[in-house]
Amino acid sequence: MERIISNKIQCKHCGEIVESKSIHEFVTCKCGACSVDGGHYHLSRSFIKSPEEDYIELSKVEKN
Repeated sequence: MERIISNKIQCKHCGEIVESKSIHEFVTCKCGACSVDGGHYHLSRSFIKSPEEDYIELSKVEKN
């Protein structure tokens, strides 16, 4: 089982770091290229082209 410590990404286009802190908190970067959702419950991402092109994964997950 894994426990999500932080749920965040950094946009490769505008550089903004966005973080979701609660289950239904959908947060989009200022240029609109990527979004994060799910808080500490699940890691959900939205992007325009691909994860590799649009964002850097910054989440921290702890394995139990």
